[in-house]
Amino acid sequence: MLEDLTIKDFALIDSDYLEFNKGFTVFSGETGAGKSILIGALSFLLGGKAETSMIRHGKNEASVSGTFYIPDYKENVHIDDDAEPGNVSEWLVQHNVEVENNRVLLRRYIRDTGKSAAWINDVPVTRTDLAQFSSFLVDIHGQHEHQSLMKVSEHRKFLDARCGIVDEVHEFTQLYASLVEKRKSLSEYSMSEDERQRKLELMSFAVQEISEAKLKKDEDTILEEEETRLLSYEKLYSNVENLNNLLSGKDENIVVSLKKAVREAAALSQLDKSVEKLNSRLESAFYELSDLADEFSDYQNKLVFDPNRLQEVEDRLSLIYNLKKKYASSVNAPLCEVMNYFQEAQKFVEENTNGNDQKSALQAEIKVLEKEILSRAAIISDKRKKCASELSSEVNEILGSLGMKGTQFVVGITEKSVSDVEQKCGPYGKDNIEFLISANPGNPPQPLAKIASGGELSRVMLALKTIFAEVDKVDTLIFDEIDTGIGGEVAVAVGNHIKKLSEKHQIFCITHLASIAVYADNQIKIEKSVSGEITSSNVYVIEGEQRVSEIARMLSGDSDNAQSLEHARSMLNKFSGGL
Repeated sequence: MLEDLTIKDFALIDSDYLEFNKGFTVFSGETGAGKSILIGALSFLLGGKAETSMIRHGKNEASVSGTFYIPDYKENVHIDDDAEPGNVSEWLVQHNVEVENNRVLLRRYIRDTGKSAAWINDVPVTRTDLAQFSSFLVDIHGQHEHQSLMKVSEHRKFLDARCGIVDEVHEFTQLYASLVEKRKSLSEYSMSEDERQRKLELMSFAVQEISEAKLKKDEDTILEEEETRLLSYEKLYSNVENLNNLLSGKDENIVVSLKKAVREAAALSQLDKSVEKLNSRLESAFYELSDLADEFSDYQNKLVFDPNRLQEVEDRLSLIYNLKKKYASSVNAPLCEVMNYFQEAQKFVEENTNGNDQKSALQAEIKVLEKEILSRAAIISDKRKKCASELSSEVNEILGSLGMKGTQFVVGITEKSVSDVEQKCGPYGKDNIEFLISANPGNPPQPLAKIASGGELSRVMLALKTIFAEVDKVDTLIFDEIDTGIGGEVAVAVGNHIKKLSEKHQIFCITHLASIAVYADNQIKIEKSVSGEITSSNVYVIEGEQRVSEIARMLSGDSDNAQSLEHARSMLNKFSGGL
């Protein structure tokens, strides 16, 4: 949940700080007041594009920060460094971001030079990292990014969650991974016996050669640093000798001068107590510098040129160079590539020593696995097809109430077309899954990404989010342009749907329609003001009579009209439970 947002020098916003609550929050204001700037600022914070045009006129930097509360954060989760994180907790643990009180602070800025930077708590992150992490926190629907339901790869996940088969599919994925690994092992036996023997000899030699080298992790880097020090002995000694003469040499030096300064400052502090803190700082500087002088002196005393050690280092680096030349991608590759080659070679030797006996065993295991995988894939596919039909009907029913009666939503499920058994099933089964929609009667269903209207897209997302509320882990949803081209009963239905959805999620919505705004638990107004030649957007929470006045303006364009005020008060009492 987004708890607060701080915006500084972003577009028309000078400086604003907002605190947010749970439930349904509406942003309202006159056309052009800057409502979309708020969404733009949040999109920027979440990893959207950074452009210098975002910086307020006359300023050299724009910045946005926000605090998110993560109620289901779990600290003790395990995830491999190269694995794809499946939730916010796994992402934070994988990227070594410490969390306090289930909260994270996102910060991002852009300067007029084009430079931008971002942090999650105190950890600097790339834009890609920021976008990936924030996708677990916020979905923005409209003409913006962060639309998880627009990603075809997510459609399968949503359908499986709706079907209640997430664990079943996960077990299938593990079984499929086992099959892939066994097929990889079997491919080693596809070569002729002569080829296998030649490779076995090469791999055996590699195992012996690398094993005898007794390599250590990062040994090449450590040795190269040591070689540099040994080869640079004269320069190092000259530099440290000059430094020691400056710090603590026989003639006038920094430590002696600083000691005199300490005495003078001590005498001064006796006469004027206001400089005692300065005297204390000077004493600390003297002790720190004296300690540094001693350490540099020790460093000089230990600095010894050892030609025998230099020869040992160079010989060892030569050995590592030759191993990299044979077993790594290049002589400049990290030493771990040689270690990885050793492990693969060792595995090959172990698996091929027994010859065809192991090949026959693998072939038998693969046949059993293939049969089980095809059987499980068929069961999973049947469950998906049944659930897909139900889901399509539910979405179409909701779309009808949202003013899109002619629209047809379809969960498209097609079987992987390649006939070869090995590729007919993928890691998640035999189905290709994509959400499709026909915005006009008679037109064939098209992918969601081809919906042109931001308003239509937002309403489709609203329908899906309403249905997926129980399984969707993204806590904060933002709807922009959801009221485009609607009014009357449809607007009331949209407001009612958002209100229901806000029982499970934190909802933000930009709207011009009072019939949507009156359902909100909280309302924030954006106003444009002009002072001289400077235009600003001001953002603030409205309650009580201020909110009545704003709803009246949204109803009739007149916030002072008695009838509009009475109508606004009546609507708020009916749909928001009072003022």
